[in-house]
Amino acid sequence: MFGHMKGRTALVTGGSRGIGESIVKLLSSQGVKVAFTYHQQEADIQQYGEMSDVKQYRMNLTDKKSIESVALEVENDFGTIDYLVNNAGVTSDGYMMLMSEENWDRVVDTDLKGLFLLTKNVLPIMMKHKRGSIVNLSSVAGVSGVVGQANYCAAKAGVIGLTKALSKEVATKNVRVNAVAPGYVETNMIRSMAPKLIDSFKARIPLRRTADPEEIANVILFLLSDLSSYITGETIVVDGGLTS
Repeated sequence: MFGHMKGRTALVTGGSRGIGESIVKLLSSQGVKVAFTYHQQEADIQQYGEMSDVKQYRMNLTDKKSIESVALEVENDFGTIDYLVNNAGVTSDGYMMLMSEENWDRVVDTDLKGLFLLTKNVLPIMMKHKRGSIVNLSSVAGVSGVVGQANYCAAKAGVIGLTKALSKEVATKNVRVNAVAPGYVETNMIRSMAPKLIDSFKARIPLRRTADPEEIANVILFLLSDLSSYITGETIVVDGGLTS
């Protein structure tokens, strides 16, 4: 079903853990060559096997020079970038009235501006080869809002707006741009929360559970692939019915 993706190259940000790690594993299992970035936590790429085409790069999404350097390095190493998954992001929660400007800037600069800068560097590569598919990670926080996350909600809502605008700009260049907005996902951040808090989340979700990271990765694989060749500018919400 995804055989057409074999041998193509994907760049995934934040691929050393969580949803990003699941995306890298799934793409690699389909024969995709994967370059992924990390900021602090380097991954053990031996898990992908000696014959896999998986390589990691350290990148700081708040550093323009770091972004430009990694985009160029990936192109030099792999020859092209067919798929881009803008997955990396940070949170720094707090009520807006008490939120520092530093915490606002850190989240918006990483989750929105960093995405903008990296995509801007990758698009010329895709246009040169006359094909590309981009998936941006938003969040249900950017769809419905979450108390104490004004910075994160603003950034993730911005990702949706950017996705819609950019999809129209590059459609004639054979480049598609979509977004995925996950709800609560079974990551280390969720597991570290108090059990009662997790139970309260699940009680609000019609499916009564959090998502496995692989369930988010599956949707991203579909949107990257030619199976979604007539879909662009869309945001797919994957939240177990939470916001429906």
